[in-house]
Amino acid sequence: MTSRGLLEKDFEQIDEFLHRAVTITLNIQKEHGKLLKDFNKDLVNNKEIEELKADVEKFASSFDMPGFKMSEMNSSETPHHHIHTTTHNLISSAFYGGGAAWEKQVRHSSTPRRVNGLSVLVTGAAGFVGSHCSMALKKRGDGILGIDNFNSYYDPSLKRGRQKLLAQHEIFIVEGDINDAELLAKLFDIVPFTHVLHLAAQAGVRYAMKNPLSYVQSNIAGFVNLLETVKLANPQPAIVWASSSSVYGLNTNVPFSENHCTDQPASLYAATKKAGEEIAHTYNHIYGLSLTALRFFTVYGPWGRPDMAYFFFTKAMVQGKPINVYVTQDNKEVARDFTYIDDIVKGCLGALDTAEKSTGSGGKKKGPAQLRVYNLGNTSPVSVNKLVTILESLLNVKAKKNVIKMPRNGDVPFTHANVTLAKRDFGYKPTTDLSSGLRKFVKWYVSYYGIQSKELDSSKDHSQD
Repeated sequence: MTSRGLLEKDFEQIDEFLHRAVTITLNIQKEHGKLLKDFNKDLVNNKEIEELKADVEKFASSFDMPGFKMSEMNSSETPHHHIHTTTHNLISSAFYGGGAAWEKQVRHSSTPRRVNGLSVLVTGAAGFVGSHCSMALKKRGDGILGIDNFNSYYDPSLKRGRQKLLAQHEIFIVEGDINDAELLAKLFDIVPFTHVLHLAAQAGVRYAMKNPLSYVQSNIAGFVNLLETVKLANPQPAIVWASSSSVYGLNTNVPFSENHCTDQPASLYAATKKAGEEIAHTYNHIYGLSLTALRFFTVYGPWGRPDMAYFFFTKAMVQGKPINVYVTQDNKEVARDFTYIDDIVKGCLGALDTAEKSTGSGGKKKGPAQLRVYNLGNTSPVSVNKLVTILESLLNVKAKKNVIKMPRNGDVPFTHANVTLAKRDFGYKPTTDLSSGLRKFVKWYVSYYGIQSKELDSSKDHSQD
């Protein structure tokens, strides 16, 4: 067979290999994830893995990759902390990290189209906030390269839908994990990024009680791995990253301000985000990295996350199913500072545009660097009951509510952002109230999921039972 380089038509085949590898790995994790030794053993001996290796070797034989043999790559040589991505990284390193066509996509996507435009690496680009920010940056002429591992914390098809939308605007998302140091180094070798917008994270307060290690792996280890790569880059890009309003934890001073105490987190998720802020301080102090943390307050809107209340309330109400509405232990209403996605995007872009350059070079600090923390909220807390009332009006459905006491699982009863600093430094000013924002969300939801008006009428009738 005549050898050749990667062609555009080959990427569908490579995608198929990647999806098979990820599916196999996730299935093994579900069965043996609690025991790394068992997981490693099953990964090596799994029949589906052997079949995948054979298919990849056959595919690779047609390329300029002499002697390439996946069967000779012993996963036992891989450190245990990389076991979860062994197969995924193996294929991404062999193809996505080495092909001329792949590099061309990376360069094309990350190249600015305006004078003095930014070149931004967006982690978590297939996520809710990441996809919206990527689109906004692209529309104004900046270069964008995304990276996302498309994990299954919530339905990956939604992430694939966002990926497809971004691809239509020539935004390329590298399928990989921020814990993959080799992949990150490869990207920084190819592209002289001016900025990193770090939005990849394990989100969700309650899920931390089910899978705590995923938060440490993504929010702490992943962040450190990214910073380790950035510190060695030349030039060092400025970093804007997503912290969370959850860091305020048990704080009772309202509205929440950046100078308030944040040493009483109420959830592991909050603790990992607080740890991130401390880690950012360390890398700023030692290596001269410019770092800006953004504390998001309950972001909502089209293409949102299905694990958020407004999203799963809508789904349940459309299906005529009951919803649980929480009240505090002393029967007070729970309220959130719901912030519409477009306002969050404006805040992210404002932070990027005002981020100063990092001062280090080759892993050494040359001078003091910028270190900032900002709240990005709506400044108008709304009760969850009010949220439900608005959804009832928009969906023309009466909700079947079960009012229950908030469990002690890390949720806090009230959030309220003071955004004075963000307004002063980059003109942040939220403009979308909850009613207007939910109207846009419901319009998207009904369209995306193909909800017919008769289904809404049916759920309305059912809810009266």
